[in-house]
Amino acid sequence: MRNGKSAHLRAAMHQLPSRANFILVFYLVGLLVPVLILLHLLVAPYTKVEESFHVQAIHDISNHGLPGFTPKFDLKYDHFAFPGAVPRSAIGALILAKLSQPFAALSKGVDHQILARAILGVYNAGSLLYLAHGLRRGFGQTVAIWYLVFQVSQFHVIYYASRPLSNMFAFGMTTIATRLLLPDYTIPRVDARRRARLSLILVAIPGIVFRSELALLVATQTIFLLAMDRIRFIQDAVLAGVISLFVGLQLTMGIDSIFWNRVPLWPELDAFLFNVVSGQSSEWGTSPWYFYFLNALPRLLLNPLTYLLAIPVALRQPATRQPSISLLTPTLAFVALYSIQPHKEWRFIIYIIPSLTAVAALGASYLWNRRSRSLFASLSSRLLVLSSLAAFLLSNFVLLPASAANYPGAQALNALHHHHSLYVSDELDGASVYLGNLACQTGVTRFLQQSPGLGWHYDKTEDKALKSSHAFWNQFDYVIVEASSDAGYKDDDETRLRRVLQDSKWETTDVIDGFAGVSVVKPGSTANGAAERRLLSKLGGQSAAGLYDQARDSVRKVVLRGWWVELNMRPKLKVLKRIREEYY
Repeated sequence: MRNGKSAHLRAAMHQLPSRANFILVFYLVGLLVPVLILLHLLVAPYTKVEESFHVQAIHDISNHGLPGFTPKFDLKYDHFAFPGAVPRSAIGALILAKLSQPFAALSKGVDHQILARAILGVYNAGSLLYLAHGLRRGFGQTVAIWYLVFQVSQFHVIYYASRPLSNMFAFGMTTIATRLLLPDYTIPRVDARRRARLSLILVAIPGIVFRSELALLVATQTIFLLAMDRIRFIQDAVLAGVISLFVGLQLTMGIDSIFWNRVPLWPELDAFLFNVVSGQSSEWGTSPWYFYFLNALPRLLLNPLTYLLAIPVALRQPATRQPSISLLTPTLAFVALYSIQPHKEWRFIIYIIPSLTAVAALGASYLWNRRSRSLFASLSSRLLVLSSLAAFLLSNFVLLPASAANYPGAQALNALHHHHSLYVSDELDGASVYLGNLACQTGVTRFLQQSPGLGWHYDKTEDKALKSSHAFWNQFDYVIVEASSDAGYKDDDETRLRRVLQDSKWETTDVIDGFAGVSVVKPGSTANGAAERRLLSKLGGQSAAGLYDQARDSVRKVVLRGWWVELNMRPKLKVLKRIREEYY
């Protein structure tokens, strides 16, 4: 008997290091989620046109507060000057503006745009880690670790987690809702029902406030939960709907009516009527019905073995089949129904990626735990490790630099400000600047503009008739227009400018390059690496750029036999400065 106890004790002691190692790996990989999100934010701190409303709203609320009910719109708010096709909810922008204000007060030099986005990124990172914790409780350490490995190797979720899009404001709540639906055998059935009801509320409220397409996800999730007898119709489904409508409408109609100076206003209802009922979203392009399944989902998951190997394994094995079906059925039904809408973008379905990643983790864990028992599991486990590493490297060393090089508008405006500062002695001696359409779409926001109190004026006029007048162009000291590899290229704005101000003189102070695809460097050819070196210099200084050059040359010589892949850049924008009579 004593020998038997000793044997059990020795076996338990032998397992302790293994368990401790798993816990350590879980926390280390989990730490990568917020670290990578913030790294992507720092490498690509600018925003594009689809994020414009929320970014400008964060700026305006931070500086001016919510607009009041006035008979005349105050054009110091960007959404009054450039209202867009439909109104959007300002609740997300209001939350970020208010949360960032205490931190901004502690450090006067902090970049408010980065600060607000960092708060959003940390929130979404927290929701992803909360889901990982749920997988750990429900299925064990290995499943949770594989989930985190797959998650940090995906590009789009990490890159966009800090981006102020309506979809990403909703993403955190829908991810938390997914976690609440995971099995937890330590709680009674009645508590599981309450959690399922809460999960429906957490999907419905952002659907009411931020993105109306989530109504489809609420519907498919509700039907599935009712079919599985996990909720009751009146006590859970109807009650969740009533609570969601009350809370969601109170929030959006109360705040957004003030923000837009319209009573009553439900922005997502306006957006739904415009985009879906009237079909106006098709003007932004249409895609075939299979786009989400054959294009968007593979791109979002990135690692092809997650959906070609891991998810099929999870569905095939009895031990993982039921939880996999519970995660996949309502989410894929949502995608199938939403595929009816002609206009499609991958960000419209990003909410389901954590669920699909969790199912892939179930399959990967099954293979990993049996890697010593079968050749198939052994080979599959190795392939999953290698493919995850490849996806991680692709995400952070190819897709991230390529995306960060795609904001020439912000870089052009920064270059303009730097150039102007070299030639003025008084900081109050500002300038009048025209911002072309491409510049506004690729990074220009009010956060980057200088204060009107310092003598700066910015114009984003799109009216072609107005831009054909002498008086319009005569007011500007600088203009940012499109550029090309062709030295003689002039876009429409520059053509009008030259035509109506024939006697004026302009000089090009800066030409800004932007991402133009990936180029393959053949053996014997010189690798430029300008975009990569610029990004690394920003993060780690010239030493980091030099280290990159050495590593690239070594890998080309030893491993790739002279081949290499690098970003291809071409001129996108140029800054023109007017030479006034007093200067020549």
